[in-house]
Amino acid sequence: MFITQCKQYGLQNMKYKFNLNNKSLAINGGKPIRKKPWMDNFTIGEEEKSAAIRAINSGYLSLFEGSHTPDNPFSFLGGPEVQSLEEEWSEYYQVKYSISMNSATSGLYAAIGALGIGFGDEVIVSPYTMSACAMAPMIYGAIPIFADVELETGSLDPDSIEEKITERTKAILVVHQFGLPADMDRIMEIAVKYNIRIIEDCAQAHLAKFNDKFVGTFGDIGVFSLNVNKTIQTGEGGVCITNNSDLAYRLQLIRNHGEAVVGPAGYENITNICGFNYRLTEVQAAMAREQLKKVEELTSNRLELVYELSRLLDEVEFLVPLKERKSAKSTYYVFPMRFLEEIAGITRDSFIKAVNAEGILFNQGYVKPLYYEPVYQKKQLFKNGYPFSASENQGCRMNYSKGICPNAEKLHFDEMIINEHIRPPQLKNDISDIIKSINKIIEY
Repeated sequence: MFITQCKQYGLQNMKYKFNLNNKSLAINGGKPIRKKPWMDNFTIGEEEKSAAIRAINSGYLSLFEGSHTPDNPFSFLGGPEVQSLEEEWSEYYQVKYSISMNSATSGLYAAIGALGIGFGDEVIVSPYTMSACAMAPMIYGAIPIFADVELETGSLDPDSIEEKITERTKAILVVHQFGLPADMDRIMEIAVKYNIRIIEDCAQAHLAKFNDKFVGTFGDIGVFSLNVNKTIQTGEGGVCITNNSDLAYRLQLIRNHGEAVVGPAGYENITNICGFNYRLTEVQAAMAREQLKKVEELTSNRLELVYELSRLLDEVEFLVPLKERKSAKSTYYVFPMRFLEEIAGITRDSFIKAVNAEGILFNQGYVKPLYYEPVYQKKQLFKNGYPFSASENQGCRMNYSKGICPNAEKLHFDEMIINEHIRPPQLKNDISDIIKSINKIIEY
């Protein structure tokens, strides 16, 4: 191919010369590389169907009750499918406690609440992730503080984290973005140094490891997602994990109308125990149990496609996959790449339009840095500007100016390309269509 020929002649550093007006390109009416549709990421099989029917046939779609009923094992803690899922999850991830939720978003909210965080507190979060990560502190009146990400990995930059710490900092919400583990050695050192709690968002990182240890097991609470397109999924759902018995109980209280439970239970630490309904159903739990049995196979199938695409992209100098740490095992929710315009010689937008016309789906950027959203620009969430305007929060560093996280902005507005074709049931032959399309663009 063109790139290989360049390298053979010692021209690997040459500027690429594109002619996007060439009539052979699909964007100009030429024949596209791929006409076959891409398959959706369906992971539900006969086992999940049987499990769902088992739960339905039991007659109990949920056995939760928002009350203190110590004589009934299936009330405050949920039914047999929910409790079995939590036991099996704890065994797999080698933790003491697992608490199922109706979503990972609920899990993040509950984690902030369980840690006793509220008005006057700051929580350091990533600007380049799902909106719930920054919203979670504000639900309890705390203020999110955005630290920048590493340009090469998309994960929170430990140096930026440390720069953002004040006497008000109570927690760091670490996101293992795209299934690539963050630098947990550095982050845990910071946490110990400043006595800060750690929440790990592992929504996109099932089975990912750092130093041969599962992500989610480093900090105080880990949060996993069972949302559609995650490695294992039940449509909606989530699981929190912890080794702390009091945190586990507080998560259970927040999940299930805890304000009606703490009195009869004699639980004294009622701060933040405004109980919600974050409960998982028996049908979802039954399906999740089957998905958990398949998680290694599903992860292996996904990584096979990831490694194939990485191998094929090795010769394309202007497309650089986000960097995996040597001490990490990444499991890739999507395939994130940096587009280096200074090498390519054309804009990211032009390149993506040309490739997508060939039957490939590349997405430009990921999410706009969260502080660009109106809630931060206007500092308005609840009535009268709360929590930003609360007297307890005056003195918090509420700087949401554009430019505060230059790496996150560079990734989103200039470099990031996301591809989701690394999800089964795609095969290696499907992945080859991606590189064929890229090489076709390069040739012209």
